[in-house]
This record gives sequence, structure tokens and C-alpha cells, in this order.
Amino acid sequence: MTTDRSCLCVVLAAGEGTRMRSALPKVLHPIGGLPMVGHVIRAAKEVGAEIVAVTGSGGDEVDAAIERLAPQTEYFRQQDRLGTGHAVLTARAAIERGYDDILVVFGDAPLVDPSVLRSARGGLAAGADVVVVGFRTAEPTGYGRLIEADGRLAAIREERDCSDEEKLITYCNGGLIAFSGKHALELLDRIGNDNAKHEYYLTDIVEIANEDGLVVVAVEAPFESVLGINNKAELAAAENIWQQRRRRAAMLSGVTLLAPETVFFSHDTEIGADTLVEPNVVFGPNVRIAGGATIRAFSHIAGATIAEGAEVGPFARLRPGAKLGEASKVGNFCEVKNADVASGAKINHLTYVGDAVVGARANLGAGTITCNYDGFSKHLTQIGAGAFIGSNSSLVAPVKIGANAYVASGSVITSSVPDDALAIGRSRQENKEGRAEMLRRRLAAHKSGNK
Repeated sequence: MTTDRSCLCVVLAAGEGTRMRSALPKVLHPIGGLPMVGHVIRAAKEVGAEIVAVTGSGGDEVDAAIERLAPQTEYFRQQDRLGTGHAVLTARAAIERGYDDILVVFGDAPLVDPSVLRSARGGLAAGADVVVVGFRTAEPTGYGRLIEADGRLAAIREERDCSDEEKLITYCNGGLIAFSGKHALELLDRIGNDNAKHEYYLTDIVEIANEDGLVVVAVEAPFESVLGINNKAELAAAENIWQQRRRRAAMLSGVTLLAPETVFFSHDTEIGADTLVEPNVVFGPNVRIAGGATIRAFSHIAGATIAEGAEVGPFARLRPGAKLGEASKVGNFCEVKNADVASGAKINHLTYVGDAVVGARANLGAGTITCNYDGFSKHLTQIGAGAFIGSNSSLVAPVKIGANAYVASGSVITSSVPDDALAIGRSRQENKEGRAEMLRRRLAAHKSGNK
């Protein structure tokens, strides 16, 4: 067990990410709506590690993003890009404080599972001084090989330095490494830069530790857990892997996904058992769905809370601040934003409700809109319990519709309606007998004269 051992996790997030072809720092590109480095930090926190981050170009932006994800994180700036060994030593002040375990992880490896970090720490707890995380692949070309002997890791051999026999090895370096805190600085300080790039490679720590007779081992992890992201194509592949994991977890928890491959979750989506999700649904950040809800096809939901038994869609959009009560309904081609929709209320079709409170069992007819914005400020619309809003009505905020009130179809409501009142906000209809034929003749003559 590693729970009684102190642990420092050094997150390397200084990569420039030029192959991403983006102004956004590489580690801030999202997977499931969360920056890649956020996934790494989450995994490290789950294994009880204190976290420090080593950042480089674009560091201020990266620091700010990490601070939102893990407040009070300590930051170190790698001014010169001199290799991974140099990057870790940039955090010397933190390492010097003394920890049982030191974990080194990469901010662009967002699929790392906490179990992998636990395995690495477990190796240290079992007596190893250095633990390297590796993976097996049928196509090892391009990866450093893990050379084992007598159950220990003898070396990490870069492919260009491998013999023909060593190139056949399918056990490869995953990059993630853990080492004993008591040997950390001694080993790191002895890493040299006598290589073609004159950089300090963290992997050299394996050879140095073996020279000192320390125990060096490798632990195996799934390839995806150490997958590094270098371009947008790899980012998309990682997103796909993450979504597959998340969909499986949802279904195993009791959620029904009719077409799992078409449903997209966010990193913080919460969805209760017995919820039905139809095809082509996207969950943005900060969505909470209780059990027994129904999310119909082609809906987009972000920043919303949905109570038990509520129904959304098809083709609905819930924006931040939308709160749906029990057994409420937001139907097809409806949009709800910053609105509290009470239990049993129905907003069935072709309707916009923004900055509003909709009472229990109220019914909003097709084409109803809350006119919440006057060009300068947003205003509140209040619709009482049991109120009925006729189709194609415009409620000009700020306005209050009383409980059990009735708004006639086609009305423009600019002042409050009392409880149980009928509001008609439209001009009186006039019928002109025989005028239809006169109008047709006039229009026909006009058309003929323009030929």
C-alpha cells in the first residue's frame, strides 16, 4: 500500500506543441471539454500526490488554467528547453523538500489512468528505487525499447541504438517514471548531455541507477494510458478513446444509450441510472441529470440541471442556467437559457425561454418567446403555476404572468397579468366583405403592367 507514503508529482507541461498548429498551448487542448493537463492532474490527485507543474512558453496561460483545476499548485518555469531531465530539475526546490515517491508525468498524456500511477508507486513501496512505465505493442517502431534482465530493467534503448535483436522487443518506454525520493536529486544531477542534441534525458536515470546497484523495474500499462498527443489527429484519436471509456462507464452505471457511438460526454457530466439517451446527443460542461430522465435525439445540453422524469428534445438546446423540474418537458426545437422550469411544466415546441421562471404545470404554446434582452440588459419573465401561454406569444420582460392566467395566442404582453386573468395583447381583427376579389384584380393588373 502507498497511502502512508508521501508523493510529489511533477507535471511536465512546457512543450511548445508546434505540430498542433495552434496558438493555444498544447497541454490546454481539451479532451472531453477539459484541458489535457487537467486529466493528468486529476489522475495524480486520485493517488494522493502533491502537484507541481513545470511550464514553458505560454506558461502564464498554462499556469492560470492549472490554477483553476488545482488551486495552490506550485509552478516552475523552464526557460530553456534542454530535455526532460532538465525539466524535472527545474522543480528542484520542491524535490528538495523530501518525499517518499516522486512521479514524473507528462501534461500531454491525458488518458493516463490513476491505476497506472498506483502501480508505479506500488513498485516503489515494494522496494524498487526506479520504476518505468512501459507498454506492449505489435508495432514498436519509433519507440524506445525496455531491456529487461532477471526481472529488472537493465536499460531503455532508443531505436536508433538498438541491435537487430533488440528491435524485435515489443515492450516499449511509455515515458512515465517514478523514483525514490531519497535518491532523486543524486540521480537527476548525474544526468549528462553527451548526445546529439546536447539535452538531458530523464531516461538516462535508468542506467545511472543500475550503475549504483539500485533496483530498477518496469511495470506494464495499456498503450492508451501513456499515449502522448502531438497533433490534432492524435488529439481526435484520444478524444475517441476517452469518449468510449465514458460511454461504457455510463452504461455500466445503468444509463441507456441507444447509439453509444453518437453520444458525446463532457468530463464532468453526471447522469443517473435509468436515463434514456437517444442518438446524436452532446453534453457540454456542467450537466447534472437525475435518474429516469429522457434525452431525445439531436439535443445539445450544457450547464443544465435536469430532474427525475424530465424529458428533453428531440432537437432541443439547454444552455447554462437551465433547470428542469421533475416530469417537466422541453420539446423539439426549443431553447432554454438561465431559466427555472418547475415540475410538470411543458415547453413543447418552437419556443425560446431565457431568463425566466416557469411555474409548475404551466404550458407554453408553440412559438412562444420571452423577450429578455432590450439591447442593454437582460430582464426576468415570471410565469405562474398552471398558466397557459397561447402559441406565438411574445412576453416582453420584465413581466409577470400570474398563476392560472391565460394568454391568448398571438399576443404581445408588455405588462403583468394577474392570477386567473385572460390577457389579449393583439389588434382587433377586421373582415372586409368582398375585398379579396378586388385585391386579386389589383395585384394582377400591377403584375401585367410590369411585364
